[in-house]
Amino acid sequence: MTKLTAQLSSLEEGVLLHELNHRINNEYTSAIGLVSLAAARSGSEEIKIALTGITELLHHYADVHHALEIPEHHMQIDASAYLRKLCRSIGRSKLDLMKIELVLAAAPLQLQSDRCWLLGMIVYELVTNAARHAFAGRNGEIRVELLRADATVQCTVLDNGSAPANVQPGRGLKIVGELIKGLDGRFKQKFGSRGSTSILVFPYIDEPQRTGPRKKQTINGAGLAADRTRRRTDRSAQPS
Repeated sequence: MTKLTAQLSSLEEGVLLHELNHRINNEYTSAIGLVSLAAARSGSEEIKIALTGITELLHHYADVHHALEIPEHHMQIDASAYLRKLCRSIGRSKLDLMKIELVLAAAPLQLQSDRCWLLGMIVYELVTNAARHAFAGRNGEIRVELLRADATVQCTVLDNGSAPANVQPGRGLKIVGELIKGLDGRFKQKFGSRGSTSILVFPYIDEPQRTGPRKKQTINGAGLAADRTRRRTDRSAQPS
């Protein structure tokens, strides 16, 4: 009974998260429409330019939100293309205004969509944390590297800013810690006067291409663990 209750709770969380994402997308669309209408009706060229800039910024924030939505289908996708889209959206929505360059170095790498989503959430948190704390208003660069080494995948986020060596983890790093559990990964960070380095290593799981709606997904990784258990059960039931 407890197991069934947990499964139902996980399913309900997934439905609620998808509904929340849908409502947020609608709010972005509504806000963009209102600002665009105000720009069109304004008789001042200066106001038109300002409102057009706000519209573009809202589009970039909406792109970030869309990239970080929980995937609805279980399938393999190119992690490098996914991160490229995410990094481009982060740069345009936040970093360009801060004069911080975001660079991605990643070769094509096929990952399951749920693992790609977890990776994207982690990269987003690490990049935004670096932008917030490493540069103190100065120009700088944040670099994201993704590579596969045999049975593992390594993602590294580096910056050329500065941070005290005894940085205390905040809410963002606590979120990262929970997301890493969903990848069965390991994580370490180094901070110094010449920049910080965050390294995530997690197992590479090579699975056949499959498509279909996802049954459940949770931020804390419980849904991912249940999904992996189900896949192992399915494989063991197949005739040899």
